Amino acid sequence: MELHADYTAAGFSRRLGWGSRPALLLVDPVAAYTLPGSPLFLDTAQAAVAAMAALLGTARGSGLPVVLTGVRYADATCSEAPLFAAKVPALAAFAAGSPLGEFPPELAPAPGEHVVHKHYASAFAGTSLPAWLTANGVDTLVIGGFSTSGCVRASAVDALQHGFRPMVVREACADRDPGPHDANLFDLDAKYADVVPLAEALTRLS
Repeated sequence: MELHADYTAAGFSRRLGWGSRPALLLVDPVAAYTLPGSPLFLDTAQAAVAAMAALLGTARGSGLPVVLTGVRYADATCSEAPLFAAKVPALAAFAAGSPLGEFPPELAPAPGEHVVHKHYASAFAGTSLPAWLTANGVDTLVIGGFSTSGCVRASAVDALQHGFRPMVVREACADRDPGPHDANLFDLDAKYADVVPLAEALTRLS
């Protein structure tokens, strides 16, 4: 049986659908993933940056809540998350003051937009994000960012577990290789989120 048909027959891949109050969540859209020479550089990042910039412009034009996240540690020891740093030493790129932790100009937060500095993969882990979303009446999160198999996936799964509808925008995510990118989008769409095309997300945010 074809893979999608097999999952559907087993009861996966249902649609969550959109709620009435979306917000945009851009997960770690920072220079570490876009600058050649960075240990975390993704050569597929620029297409995702363009899609994220389109989402950002549309959300701002509609007056919708916008959240951007970045990883930040006090220094290169990453002592706030020792096991994560032991597993991924490249996280030292996010020591305070590193230019790799900065947002590129086209994705820089505007005044008043919510910026979450996190220590782990999920935007929800140890942060005030759930309370902030609830206080702003959000029921749906439109998600893009880096990387698909890492922080995007973790944030989408946690969004569901905190009661928010995760809408992961296919074109607005990127990973080190098409294999993990495609596999994680498939799995998210089957179990934890709705993976949607950019055109649909832009229409819903308008």
